[in-house]
Amino acid sequence: MSNDRRIPSLTPCAGRCSTVFGDAVCRGCRRFNHEVIQWNTYTSEQRMIIWQRLDVQLDQILVPMLPHANIIHIEAFIESKRVRVFDTATTGRKLYHALKICEKNKNLAEVSGLGIQSSQVKPIWTEFERRVLALATASYELAWLRANGISQSLLHSLDEF
Repeated sequence: MSNDRRIPSLTPCAGRCSTVFGDAVCRGCRRFNHEVIQWNTYTSEQRMIIWQRLDVQLDQILVPMLPHANIIHIEAFIESKRVRVFDTATTGRKLYHALKICEKNKNLAEVSGLGIQSSQVKPIWTEFERRVLALATASYELAWLRANGISQSLLHSLDEF
């Protein structure tokens, strides 16, 4: 959408960080707590891996929730609201930005391209947040279990050595 050279400095931050309260997964951006803390130390490649995971989650949740969305219309809508996204942003990411704008001003729903009415914004947003946080939390728990299993295996190997 944009060739703005500042785009690599974009952050998934939604301005509602819950990791400061001890959450393992941020309720705002759905990054893992260590990703929020270490974001500024990551390379562009590391950041893109995180962006990709978050975008896959948005695709899994929002694409089925908004079956009547018109992606061309949504792209124009979010661009008109000066929302910057990567050229590689997925459909789910674009749907997310359009829905987020409508969540702040439900009267924009009919012109957003989402294919929903203003009365549907709040229930869809609420259900989206519930589903995407559950998916992000499951992803975190799987990553933690995997890392814990690897460390336990290494400790066991060291004990045998």
